This record gives sequence, structure tokens and C-alpha cells, in this order.
Amino acid sequence: MLRSAPLENTALNQRTMFCPISFAIFFSLTLAAMGSVSARRAAPTLSEPVIVTGESVLTSDLGEQRTADDSGRPEWTSHRRFGNTRVYIQKAPGEFGVEQWWRMKRNHDGTTANRLQEEIEIGLPWRMQLDIYGNIEGDEHRDFHYDNTALELRWAMADWGRIPLNPTLYGEYKLKESGKYGPDVWEVKLLLGTDITPKLHWGFNFSREADLGGEKDVEWELTQGFSYSVIDEVLGVGVEMECGDESVAGERGHPERRFLIGPTIQIRPTKNTHLDLVAMWSTTQDGPGFQSFVIFGYDFGHGSGEHHYEPTVTRGN
Repeated sequence: MLRSAPLENTALNQRTMFCPISFAIFFSLTLAAMGSVSARRAAPTLSEPVIVTGESVLTSDLGEQRTADDSGRPEWTSHRRFGNTRVYIQKAPGEFGVEQWWRMKRNHDGTTANRLQEEIEIGLPWRMQLDIYGNIEGDEHRDFHYDNTALELRWAMADWGRIPLNPTLYGEYKLKESGKYGPDVWEVKLLLGTDITPKLHWGFNFSREADLGGEKDVEWELTQGFSYSVIDEVLGVGVEMECGDESVAGERGHPERRFLIGPTIQIRPTKNTHLDLVAMWSTTQDGPGFQSFVIFGYDFGHGSGEHHYEPTVTRGN
């Protein structure tokens, strides 16, 4: 019996270490895959002149690869591709969209928590986007209340394809309803995303979220998603994962760690609508045992039909 506690602690450490180790391995494989793709896309030798036209072997005829606006981003970025992983910006200046979210978490003890979220997306100049959220929370007793209003601002650092992985900065502030449901919260993220192939899309987010009062909860999170276009502009399937590390003041050395992974589906009934379905299961004892997203969005003023595809490798040349 004297040795049981160390053995249990060792098992717990192995489970919690699975989260960052597995995510690091998966991210490394991702970068290796993109490096391999880049090598295959390398320009031909300079023994003869190369003439660049509006078409290339990279384009195919995919509608999702049409240029969506003057930033050069592909059309698929106009519709949220993943449940919890964001990529670049979604709206050109003057465009806006609305989304209705339902997020459900089932805890290991069998209780559930729900969130209903209304979102308005507004495209701004200089590769910026403003999002406004209204969040309604439901507890394990299915009691719902209006919890907070959130303001989110994104800024893409350069036109699509100018910087590898298209980095975008993200800031969010949650205004809690009259302070009744906890302190206000701020969050910052680094968004990355690119095309691994014309049909295979990838996104990766690194974020930090912190409460401004109460227990001073701090959360670090990594999310990553892959999505493959089975039917151009109609159906995409993929996988998404989430890795988190959460702690409160006085217990920073003993955080709760979670790792969830599962399939994603995007259905686009029309060019201006999208339905995203995400289901993720946990591999750790901390956090929820299961998490799902259902997201329906409608885009107004979508102008992808006015633009034409331009290969990323030719932009800026």
C-alpha cells in the first residue's frame, strides 16, 4: 500500500503529459507535410524562361480556391471551417455575416453544460474583422442565463501567401453580465492557416485567456484542424483537436490538462450558408469527456464571384 500513491501519481503524470507530447508530434508532422508539399511546388530550373499566367498546376478549377477579396485569401476562408480553430479573416471590408452556435460539453461525472451563441461578423479595412458575440450559458440543470457580450478583433499581418502560414493576431474581451456570473475575461490568440493541397486546408491557434478577478483563472490552449473538400463548395470532412492547460491563483503548479480530438463536417447548402458539425472525445481525466459544436452561418454581401483565383506562389512577383 505504501507504494500505491507514487504509482498512481506516475500514471496521472503520463496521462497529463500525453496532451502536449501528442500535440507537439502532430504539429511537427504537419509542418513536415507542408514542407514536402512546398518542395513539390518548387519552381522549375532556370535553364529556360518561366512565363507565369493566371492558371497553374496549383489552381485546378476549385471554387473554394477562388480569391475572395483584395487580401488574396481563398474563398474557403469566408466560411468558418472548424469549430474552435480560426483561420485568417472571413470578411472583406463592408461584408458581414451572422452565426448561431450550440456548444455542448459532457463532463466525466455525467453532467452537461450548454452554450448558445449569437455572432455578428463585420469586415473592416486593412485586413481586419470585428466580431460581436452574445453568449447564453446553460448549467447541468438546464437553467439558462445571459452570461456575457464579447468583442473580438482580428488583424491579418499581410496579404494571403505573403508570410508563411498567414499569421493573424486576435484579441477578445468578454463583458460579463452585470458582474453576476464572474469577472470580465480577456483573451489573445495567434491564428495560423494555409492550404496543404488545393483541397486540404489546415488551421492552428495558440491562445491565452485570463479572468480579471475572482480566482484569476488562466487558460492556455492549442487547437488544430484539418479539412478536406470532398465536394467543392458543398462538403468538407476533417479532424480537429484541442489541448488546454487551466489553473487558478495559488495552484499554478497543478493545472488541469485536457486533450480532445474528433471528426468535423462542413456542409454548404448554398454559397452563402454553412453548417459545421464537430464532435471531440477526451483522452485525459481533466476537462470534459465529450465536446460538440453545431454552427450555422449566413453571409451577406459575399463577393467571391467577382474575383478569380491567383496562385499563392505568384503573388507579389
